[in-house]
Amino acid sequence: MKCLIIAAGRGSRLASKGNSKPLVPLLGLPLIERTILTARKGGINDFYVVTGYEGEKVRLYLDKLGQRTNTNITHVINEEWEKGNGISVLKARDLIKEPFILLMADHLFDYSILEGLKKEQISEGEIILAVDRNIESNKLVDIDDVTKVLIEDNKITAIGKNISNYNAYDTGIFLCSPVLFHAIEDSFLSTGDSTLSGGIRILSGNGNAKTFDVQDSYWIDVDDENAFSKAENLLIGNLKKASDGPVSRYLNRPLSIRLTRLLLNTKIAPNHISIFAFILGVLGAGFFFLGGYLNLIIGGILAQIASVVDGCDGEIARLKFKASEFGGWFDAVLDRYGDAFLLFGLTYHVYLIDDRFLYIIIGFLAIIGTFMNSYTADKYDGLMQKKLKPGMHYFRIGRDVRTFIILLGVLVNQPLALLILIAFITNAENVRRVLILYKNG
Repeated sequence: MKCLIIAAGRGSRLASKGNSKPLVPLLGLPLIERTILTARKGGINDFYVVTGYEGEKVRLYLDKLGQRTNTNITHVINEEWEKGNGISVLKARDLIKEPFILLMADHLFDYSILEGLKKEQISEGEIILAVDRNIESNKLVDIDDVTKVLIEDNKITAIGKNISNYNAYDTGIFLCSPVLFHAIEDSFLSTGDSTLSGGIRILSGNGNAKTFDVQDSYWIDVDDENAFSKAENLLIGNLKKASDGPVSRYLNRPLSIRLTRLLLNTKIAPNHISIFAFILGVLGAGFFFLGGYLNLIIGGILAQIASVVDGCDGEIARLKFKASEFGGWFDAVLDRYGDAFLLFGLTYHVYLIDDRFLYIIIGFLAIIGTFMNSYTADKYDGLMQKKLKPGMHYFRIGRDVRTFIILLGVLVNQPLALLILIAFITNAENVRRVLILYKNG
């Protein structure tokens, strides 16, 4: 399916962030790139982008983006960009002859909205607007600037920024038939209204403007500095995962997010961070092998730093659309090696103090329990995520807890006690997961 993106405006209210609004960087990526990559994630790979103000600069960037991401991007030029945004839509009428998605370059949204919208049935003379009915709970909108919608029987009966009676917000995400071009032209010729909303009003008068509820999926119009700040906080907030353990949720994640913010504008790739975190963990294990209380403390601190840094690879991957199956698998492989080195180092450290064979058995139980934690995590996480509503967390003892236990144990110079504790906790957690999965079929 084709996707038309309006990126022709000046965006004067974001001028402090950059001269060209589509190219304003937000957490390491320009707004227009975020829009395109989100749409790609939603299953679209054929884009028509309308440019106007600073158009040559935007088009040059889009050409490079298309080559870098293997994305088909067709340029549509609007020299009349100072007029209503409906004119930008009209500029594509000769290029798009079938149903298409319409997006705004400065609207960020959950790709799941597109996945749902694409499944809607649309007739030749209709458009479907994705709307947000959560008008009481949505704190991301600027109530004075957002386009409001009145819906009756799933159809638009009124739309505009100044209507007083409304029950939804316009998200700026549409599934359109080519009839939209005719409606905008009719609006302009009959009333002088060259906006997109003017065309929607023409269609709503004929009963041909339907709606699609985005429900709890997020969206935000990044139109000024206040919205820009909200958008950053929104994307950062979405980095938290339901599977985050307590240490990750309250300690590691807040720290890793701060580090991620510093790394977003660099060329450091997620896999580079995975390797660096692994090296830190191995160095920590190396200090365990050296023996002595000071080396024990240094090793524990390095292990905890590695645990924090290890969160940055996934955060950067998600924020910059670099997440891949290989990246996730590669990170997991390095984590398992890192766990083995750390626990074997601790076992050897304890054995140096008192060379009892029992300590080797305890170390083995800690290592096998840790590995089985990782093995059982996939099915356990899958079950929990099916049961929970979006935004909720569930109880989970994972790598974050183990590493933090190591830090606490070495600080009080109790390597044997922490090894016993890890052996017990990891294997008990495995038994708990097996029982939960058994009860749930």
